Amino acid sequence: MILALILLIVGGTVAGSMLYGRRKQKRAQNMEEWALGGRKLGTLVFWFLNAGEIYTTFAVLGISGFAWAYGAPAYLAFCSVSLSAAIGYWLTPLIHAYGRRHRLVTQADFFAHRYNSRWLGVCIAAAGLIALVVYVQIQVTALTLVVRLAAPGVGQGAAALVAVALMLMFVFLAGLRSAAFAAGVKDILMLVVVIALAWTVAGVVGETSVLDLFRTVGDRFPEAVRFPGLKPELGLDVTWLVTSALNVALGTYVFPHMFQLCYSADSGDTIRRNAVFQPIYSLSYFFIILLGFAALLAGTQAPGGDPNALLLAFVGERYPAWMLGVLAGTASLLALVPGSVLLLTCGAIFGRNIVRPLMPSIDDRTELLASRLAMVVFAAIALYLTLGASGSLVEIGLSAYAAIGMLAPGVYCAFLMRRVTAGAVLAGLVTGYAVMWVPALSNLAAGWFPHWEAGLVALLANAAVTVGLSLAVPRKAPSLQPA
Repeated sequence: MILALILLIVGGTVAGSMLYGRRKQKRAQNMEEWALGGRKLGTLVFWFLNAGEIYTTFAVLGISGFAWAYGAPAYLAFCSVSLSAAIGYWLTPLIHAYGRRHRLVTQADFFAHRYNSRWLGVCIAAAGLIALVVYVQIQVTALTLVVRLAAPGVGQGAAALVAVALMLMFVFLAGLRSAAFAAGVKDILMLVVVIALAWTVAGVVGETSVLDLFRTVGDRFPEAVRFPGLKPELGLDVTWLVTSALNVALGTYVFPHMFQLCYSADSGDTIRRNAVFQPIYSLSYFFIILLGFAALLAGTQAPGGDPNALLLAFVGERYPAWMLGVLAGTASLLALVPGSVLLLTCGAIFGRNIVRPLMPSIDDRTELLASRLAMVVFAAIALYLTLGASGSLVEIGLSAYAAIGMLAPGVYCAFLMRRVTAGAVLAGLVTGYAVMWVPALSNLAAGWFPHWEAGLVALLANAAVTVGLSLAVPRKAPSLQPA
């Protein structure tokens, strides 16, 4: 039954998305059609695609498992989504207008054009690919769990290989419009499944209401409902919450795939309307965290100690098989759709910002072919990272946000300052990565800023160097305000 439901949900959604994509546009013959949907995505399609890139397996499997393993630190989800939408209301229309005016396709195009530096575009492309591959790893990890659930005899490596193959199959056959349709289906399914589980979970664990469930968790596991949570030795206190939320908010729309999403909208008003209503989605995290607490109260143990598999294990123990099948099918879409779009973005960046600068004479069809072939390589890298990973989806996600946060000063300064240089942006980028990855510097930063999210400390060091050098060596740049 579980396997049948997974195949029905995933197969039906993929088939529907293909039909939708082919009806809305001809077969993509160039990068703009394939990667940006022809820059014609309206309010509803853009809403689902934007939500689809934010609400992935990180949101459902990751946060519920994080709440079970760590407790109150899972409240990070509430803060970061609302802060991201507030920043996005200001930032994303500017990205959209600048990209449309100059016919940009990737984030690296933005840096190369804004700072009049092709070499900076190549460096930003490489940095963006690093962060994107880590983010693809999240989706591969989750889809691997579902594959192993559907086929218990399949090993970890084989399941991860199947997960990567499914993502590649979808993204090769689809474009951004097809992914938008699938994102809409998965978002609706996600909300229905999460609300249905939360509506019934109190009775399942022997409580009379949701309030009683929280009260019992507070009585039996008092550390779970207050900071620093169930593992105080990790330092996940309020300081960590605030700095992590800021880091996620500042980095959300700096991801390369979110840049391409902004370029794809049909107008700035479409983006603003989306940002106004986007925080409503944060309400779903209440139910997701509730499920993690219910599993804690029920004494559910994550298979192999893996918190990413906690929700699947809890539903498998306490609910009928058909409910587990619906959850697993929905989780498949939560991983498949965003993972496919991330791979699409990786391919677009590689073809346009790595291959084309090295081979300026190639035509659009050759560039598109190079982009599609590159996706196989990036998928293989994500597969390798998945097989060697052991952290929760939230921990992997925070690592991705820390890596992509190094591009944030260059993005924000582009719209806030006229005296920013390409050299200053690169120097800030190098400084930020050094603070994160050089042990001596990272240890020093941890001592100076105890319990801070390491990514935010590195981002601040990056910003200080970028702004400081730009002010020291002024250079007039063209106005970036949208026409």
